[in-house]
Amino acid sequence: MAAFTYTALDRTGKRVSGSIPADSRAAAMDAVMSKGLSPISLAEAAGKNAKTKAADFRTPDTAAARATLKVPGKSLESFTRELANLLSAGLSLSRALALLKRETSQPAAKAAWTSIHDDVISGESLADAMAKFPRVFSTIYIAMVRAGEQGGFLPIVLQQITDFRAREQELKGKVKTAAIYPIALATVATGVLIFLLTFFIPKFTGIFAQFGSKLPILTQVVVAISSRMITYGPFVAAGLFVAFIGFKKWRDTPSGHRAVERALLATPALGTVIARFALVRFTRMLGTLVGAGVPLIAALRTAKESLGNETLGDTVGDAIGEVQRGTALSKALNNNAQLFPPSVIEMVSVAEETGRLDKELVRLSVAYEGDLDRNLKILVAVAEPLVLVVMAAVIGTVVVSMLLPVFSLQDMIN
Repeated sequence: MAAFTYTALDRTGKRVSGSIPADSRAAAMDAVMSKGLSPISLAEAAGKNAKTKAADFRTPDTAAARATLKVPGKSLESFTRELANLLSAGLSLSRALALLKRETSQPAAKAAWTSIHDDVISGESLADAMAKFPRVFSTIYIAMVRAGEQGGFLPIVLQQITDFRAREQELKGKVKTAAIYPIALATVATGVLIFLLTFFIPKFTGIFAQFGSKLPILTQVVVAISSRMITYGPFVAAGLFVAFIGFKKWRDTPSGHRAVERALLATPALGTVIARFALVRFTRMLGTLVGAGVPLIAALRTAKESLGNETLGDTVGDAIGEVQRGTALSKALNNNAQLFPPSVIEMVSVAEETGRLDKELVRLSVAYEGDLDRNLKILVAVAEPLVLVVMAAVIGTVVVSMLLPVFSLQDMIN
C-alpha cells in the first residue's frame, strides 16, 4: 500500500496538509474527500529514494492553454446536467465539481473541470472560473451561471441551460436539414455543367469546326464558353478562390459582418427565417432568465447575446436603454417589426400587465418555433424547384446547343 501526501481545504476554507495510505490514487482521493476536505494537490511517495508522482489538478496552467482548450459538446452537456443534479441533491459546489472531474474520461474535459474545481475552491466564482475557457463555455452560458450564483438558484439555472441547449441543437438541426437538399442539388448540377463544358462539348469541337460560321448562334456561344473555360478555367478557379478568401476576411471585419447581416435580412423569405430564428432564441432566453428571478435589465443584456445577429442586437440594445429609463418592455421592443411582429408586442404588453412575462415569453418561443418550422418548409419548397428550374434551364441550353447543328446538318452540308 502506497502513501499519499495531500494539500486540501477544509469546510472553513483553511488549507491543511497530511498523509494518507491508499491502494491507488483514486482511493486516496476518496479517502481525503471522505474527511470533508477539498483536495488541491495529491502526491504519491513510493519509497525513500523514489521519485514522487504528482497529480497536477491545475492543468492547463496558463491563460493561453485555457483560452484554446476545446471540449466535446456531449461532455459539456453531461457536465451541465450532472452538476445540476448533484447541486439539487444537496452536494456542495466543490464536492460536485470534484466528483465530475474524477468521473470524466475525456482528457480535455478532465483538464477543464479540474481547473474550474481548483479555481472555485480557491475562492473564485463558478462563472469566473468558466470564463477562462471561452471555447468551452459561451458568453450566454457564463451569463446564466453568473445570474444563478448571484440569485442563489444555480441548480435551476444549470437545468435550464441543459434544456435550452437541447432545444437549440434541435432547432439548428432543423435549419441544417432544411438546407442540405438544395445545396446538394445545386452542387451536383454545377458539377454536371462543368463536365459538359469541359469534357462533353470539346468532343464535338472538331466536327463543328468544318461548319464555321454556319453554326447556330447558340452553339457558337456555348462552344466559345467551353473553349474559354478549358483555356482559362484554372485561372478563373484561382481567381474565385482568392476572391472567396478576400470575402471571408472582409466579412470578419465589423463593417463587413454587418453588411452581410443586413443583406441576408433583406433577402425575401431567408430574411424572415433568420429573424424568426433570432426571435425564438431571444424569447426563450429572456423567459428562462426572468422565470429564474434574474432582473429584467440583466436578463435583456444576456438575451441580446443569444440573438446571434449584431444588426438585430442593436434593436435590443436600444430597447434596454429605454427600459432603463422607465419605458415598458413592449413599447421599448416596438422598433423593429421584422424581429418583433405586432402580435408579439401585443402579447408581451398583456403579459406585463398580468405579471406572466416569463411564461408568455417561453410560450411565444414555442409558438414561433413552429412558425419557423413552417417558414423553413416554405423556403425549401421554393428553393428546390427554383434550383431545379435554373439548373435545368442552363444544362438544357447546353444540350440543345449541341443538338441544333444535328437538326440542320443536311442543310449545312448542302
